[in-house]
Amino acid sequence: MRGESGAERGEAEVTERERLGIKLEIAVVLVVTFGLSGLNAGLSLVESALSPGGVGGRTVALNPSRSAQSTIDLLFQLLSVARLVGWAALGLYLLWRSGIGPRLIGLAVRLRWRADVVPGLVLAAIIGLPGLGLYLIAHAMGVSVTIVPASLGDHWWRLPALILSACANSLAEEIIVVAYLITRLRKLGWSENSSLLASALLRGSYHLYQGLGGGLGNLVMGLIFGRYWQRTNKLWPLILAHATIDAVAYLGYTVLRGHVSWLP
Repeated sequence: MRGESGAERGEAEVTERERLGIKLEIAVVLVVTFGLSGLNAGLSLVESALSPGGVGGRTVALNPSRSAQSTIDLLFQLLSVARLVGWAALGLYLLWRSGIGPRLIGLAVRLRWRADVVPGLVLAAIIGLPGLGLYLIAHAMGVSVTIVPASLGDHWWRLPALILSACANSLAEEIIVVAYLITRLRKLGWSENSSLLASALLRGSYHLYQGLGGGLGNLVMGLIFGRYWQRTNKLWPLILAHATIDAVAYLGYTVLRGHVSWLP
């Protein structure tokens, strides 16, 4: 049985002015965060498809080095982390202003092993392992770009920076794309299925720079993650799962690059 959310408990009559305000709020948040990223990713996919080598001939670095100077590069990485954390904070703040605090969207102060950590690890395995297989198949078929999860220099801070990046990505995406967006769409009267589909399509859109395989894979991930949250009202498992998937990808690539033949 799905847990009751703060949005559902507060779904009294919404005036037309309130509806307009919520629509404008959603539009602004998406322009600032993942909506604009989705448009950029779509254009990137079109550009890749029109290039001489096609989608399969393009390489995309997820965590590129930004400077030849180690300290400046570290600061650039930390600024990227801060931007993502800021996006997550924006979503939490807007929900809090509407009367929906973090606890009501499944962000309890304390993590619980059985309720949060174990489901998070299970979700990471369910999504991560098939996702890796899908990427390798799509890459072999030439419909996926070559993804370089980490291309930072061999600095002392490389691994901590990659872990911070994984955590920041997971916070921003799960708070904005799942908790914030679905909650606000509920307030507008959208059904659970419609709001879930909107959330999943958004997630898939800003991964299109990885090719159609990456977009479809993340759409499926969005459907699974969104439905899990709708049924349980627990957000920590999604954040932990997403952070685990990204951290394993970033650190695994760093360790295995050049040592295994199956890694593009």
